Amino acid sequence: MVATRNPLNIGAAARAMANFGVSQLRVVNPYDVAFREARSAVGAAALLRAAEQYDSVADAVSDCRLVVGTTAVGHRELQHSIRRLEYGARLILRGLGRGPVALLFGSEKFGLSNDDLSHCHWLMRIPTVSQNLSMNLGQAVALCLYELARDPAAAKPNAVRQRVTPARAGEIEQCTRLLLEVLGRGGYTKPVTAVSTEEKVRRLVRRLSISGRDAPVLLGMLRQILWKLDHP
Repeated sequence: MVATRNPLNIGAAARAMANFGVSQLRVVNPYDVAFREARSAVGAAALLRAAEQYDSVADAVSDCRLVVGTTAVGHRELQHSIRRLEYGARLILRGLGRGPVALLFGSEKFGLSNDDLSHCHWLMRIPTVSQNLSMNLGQAVALCLYELARDPAAAKPNAVRQRVTPARAGEIEQCTRLLLEVLGRGGYTKPVTAVSTEEKVRRLVRRLSISGRDAPVLLGMLRQILWKLDHP
């Protein structure tokens, strides 16, 4: 973190690092030398106390094989390649296999200076709605570290549903029949439209993708409703 103005942002960054398993924080010329006591570092006080302080970006990244700067772009004319967060995170993860990687964040007011950027191999940006509006520094750190830590497989469609056993067709039909009976007893089903209503309800119940674990619960609920209709 370079020339950070508010110590609370350094504390928030330390908290995000602790959340996502990143342990080494390096600070370059912070405005407030008392940043190590920031109250925002909930659960990350030890990490904040161990933060290394440097006088220059060059010293802070001297042992790193890849240096990535973050930027909101704005109106600046940048000479570096810029990657979106999603793609940039994948490149950083590959780089970690070859040695230490530095992820640079600039001051809240000005971001990284041109001199700071000259130490970077390329830049990464968070895709916000407006490129001219920068994010809060602590939030930006948390988003970048989340993208590095998340499991891409968890975002695949039906990743959770594949582990759920669907209800049998007979159970689904039981639910359908009891629901139709409840609807009929409650006055929802009309004689003129009974056939089309039954078809719609049958399709609706199947779109619910009821699991084998939930089918008995739903059947019990519907039976209880019918019992109450018989015993007002």
